[in-house]
Amino acid sequence: MNIPAMLAGAAMTLAVIGGADAKTDEHEKIEVLYETTLNLIHLLVEQGVIKQEVADEMIRKAELKAKASQQAREQSGQPQAGEPKKGEVRVTYVPEHIKKEIRDQLREEVVGQAKQERWGNVNATPEWLDRFTLEGDIRLREQADFFGDRNAPAANFQAIGQQIDNTTEDSHHRERIRMRLGINAKVANGIDMGLRLATGNVNGPAVTGNLMGGSPTSTLQTLGTFNSKFSFVLDQAYLKLSPWDWLTVSGGRFANPFFVGTVGNLYTGIIGKAPHTIPTAGVVHTDLIWDVDVNFEGLAVNLHPWKKQERAIKPFFNAGIFPLQKVNQSETVKAKDKWFYGAQAGVEWTPEGADTKIRLGAAYYDFQNIAGVRNPDFGDTLFNQTAPLFRQKGNSLFNIDNDGDPTTNLWALAADYKIANATMVADYSRFKPIHVIGTLDYARNVGYDQGRILARTGQNIRPEINAYQARLTIGYPVISERHQWQVLGFYRRSERDSMLDAFTDSNYLLGGTNHKGYTLQGFYGIAHNTWLGLRYMSYDNISGLPLSIDSVNLDLNARF
Repeated sequence: MNIPAMLAGAAMTLAVIGGADAKTDEHEKIEVLYETTLNLIHLLVEQGVIKQEVADEMIRKAELKAKASQQAREQSGQPQAGEPKKGEVRVTYVPEHIKKEIRDQLREEVVGQAKQERWGNVNATPEWLDRFTLEGDIRLREQADFFGDRNAPAANFQAIGQQIDNTTEDSHHRERIRMRLGINAKVANGIDMGLRLATGNVNGPAVTGNLMGGSPTSTLQTLGTFNSKFSFVLDQAYLKLSPWDWLTVSGGRFANPFFVGTVGNLYTGIIGKAPHTIPTAGVVHTDLIWDVDVNFEGLAVNLHPWKKQERAIKPFFNAGIFPLQKVNQSETVKAKDKWFYGAQAGVEWTPEGADTKIRLGAAYYDFQNIAGVRNPDFGDTLFNQTAPLFRQKGNSLFNIDNDGDPTTNLWALAADYKIANATMVADYSRFKPIHVIGTLDYARNVGYDQGRILARTGQNIRPEINAYQARLTIGYPVISERHQWQVLGFYRRSERDSMLDAFTDSNYLLGGTNHKGYTLQGFYGIAHNTWLGLRYMSYDNISGLPLSIDSVNLDLNARF
């Protein structure tokens, strides 16, 4: 019911009462109410809530309707206003408690509508703005990288296609910044959209030959570009549909839709919770296959039945299809589109009466048309686009160019990648709020075929296709307040072709695969949603040319 309708009804009612020949001692009270209603209408006109023409028309219609009602009663022989009907007992006195109940009821209705429609609040924002939430975070980092004395020169790595431009000169002072701003909107019940902007990374990790001009694994911006401006990129843009509590369908560019060992919430990114574009501070995760900053482009479906029920075992299933590289085929372009398919099933198990929560997940990731194809004849460029748009370092490569010029080699992946992955997280919470959390992650490239690689490249490349990571975390599972803390350590080993080097964490051995080593890290909350982080990493190449890199990161983080 809107304001004009309310006033029209009040004016009509009081006009009927006021226009009648009142024959009781309530006549004076009715007159007062009548005058009060008219004054209220005039006041609304003065305040600009309604126009004078609208007010005049409301009063005129009310008086006409009152007159018509009175004539109809006279013709039908009904008693006039103020006259009791046959058998009717007129009560001229209304008890005070009844009056109070009427006043309270009217007050609640009017105040409720006033709040909803924001009457008289000149600073009120439009209702549609309430459907938006804003969030963001910033990280300031001091990074130092130390290279081993026995490292091979960078030119030796570049000669075999490995992307690293420094292996000997320590980088003692690299100041870096990351800023992200997320916008979430509730379009309707069960329909949400997300948008995230982030700093670019044109001065990112020490890699060369990036065909995209950016990195999918980092949004860090290195300072020291003679005060030039930073770039701001569209990092996420997605639409999420949740027709039922147990089903989520997401499309666009969004966070990792697969369970990857996250602690603090069973699901990451878009799964089974309200959309958040900024990850929670200090949440523990395993990052064996995917860098935490990698976003997925495509379509994802997440099933999580019984998520809100008190059950010992809660299953989940995640799947998606994602385009990696679109190719416009023609007579001179014979490369095929690159795609990535993923499926994962798992359970969360909470034993009855125990202080432990265990999460298990098994996944299969299938990369289609990811291996390179050598151009058949001298000078051909038919299969140039089988080379990946982005690489870090580690995967087996071969030159698909056929122009006889070693300075213009075009490197592509030698192997196929079909990755089987198993993840387990055990969260022991008996000492709440302190948690003891163990994670295990294992991956194997089951698509590696040595004979096919020999036919494709002419090289007999020995398989190195396994990867694993073991982590122990102690402290608060999420850092959100002052004096909260978390310490962790883990060992990881990622063999050369165990996974795509393009999407692995960009920190360990400065990104890619073919490394082994350990990480020690700690977080400490210094204020609400503000925390310090210190990380030490020491990693070496597993095979091939010698390479050893130690890195130290000191971070100051804040989010809202």
